[in-house]
Amino acid sequence: MPEHTPLEADHRRLGATLVEFGGYLMPLHYGSIRAEHLAVRRRAGLFDVSHMGEVWVGGPGALAFVQQLVTNDVERLRPGAACYTVMCRPDGGIVDDLLVYRDEAGCLLVINAARHDADLAWIRAQLPPTGVALDDRSEATALLAIQGPRAGAILAPLARGADPLRLRSYHHADAEVAGVPVRLSRTGYTGEDGFECYAAAARAPELWTALLQAGAPEGLAPCGLGARDTLRLEAGLRLYGQDIDESVDPFTSGLGWTVKLGKGRFTGREALTRLADGPRPGASVGLRLGPRHIPRHGQPVRRDGTVVGLVTSGGFGFTVGAGIALATVTADSGGVGTRCAVELRGAAAPAEVVALPFYRRPSD
Repeated sequence: MPEHTPLEADHRRLGATLVEFGGYLMPLHYGSIRAEHLAVRRRAGLFDVSHMGEVWVGGPGALAFVQQLVTNDVERLRPGAACYTVMCRPDGGIVDDLLVYRDEAGCLLVINAARHDADLAWIRAQLPPTGVALDDRSEATALLAIQGPRAGAILAPLARGADPLRLRSYHHADAEVAGVPVRLSRTGYTGEDGFECYAAAARAPELWTALLQAGAPEGLAPCGLGARDTLRLEAGLRLYGQDIDESVDPFTSGLGWTVKLGKGRFTGREALTRLADGPRPGASVGLRLGPRHIPRHGQPVRRDGTVVGLVTSGGFGFTVGAGIALATVTADSGGVGTRCAVELRGAAAPAEVVALPFYRRPSD
């Protein structure tokens, strides 16, 4: 049976279509994925992402432990900063992608719901005998994401203890939003400016209601997983289980920028050093198709009739007005501007390799 977020009753009252995702019953949409997608691009959207896992790493050895656990350089982060990174196996395969928030007393790791148990087992297996303690806070924590160009203006009047509009990207602070204590971070998964609020699960319904009420005059819309997926795809953001998994390394999947080989020892460093210096098994590219062709995960990519890769994520880009896809292809199959085709239901749909992301917000 799927788990339930603290907001399930609220989603049902709003008429959400609920689906199982990552072991949780989650809203897919509240009527129209397209309308929710465009609300985020033009105004703002509110997402319940309480299925995500939150794991606190504390103790005197916490920072050094997280540094060797992930590929990015968390020791460069000051308290109040965050980074996106991946955890790798010794062979370079990706265990999960995650956010790391640094505090004075340790680090909060935000992991994917579908990888919760596997991640915890992986982390615990690498714990030193002393100096580091884990606290799985996933069940006690709710996570709401308000995303879009009007997100800051909606949030600011409700916030106390930190000014959302002065918070820098990938930074966080303790605050109150509508009277609810939160960890407020300027992060998101949509390609827009936005914020995420980590709160006690029991306080999530009042925070959700307060944000929707405050945002109504600005056109804030409740949004589900469908829009979250189309938004992140336009932004070229990877999804675990589709674009990345334990069989893929960060360089092949387009996440080589998260790998800081110069920081010293970490799990997977030797294998990733070899990949950085030598030939790679493939590359992640963006594909743009016509407005009538919608690619899907697993469909073959062909060049001159030969299969050169597979679509990892695909769909219709409501902002860009075309079918778009992330695909893993052979390293020698061509760069930006290369013409190819995606096999859709036995027919070859023309496609072109394009630069990522497919969409970049105007301020970028």
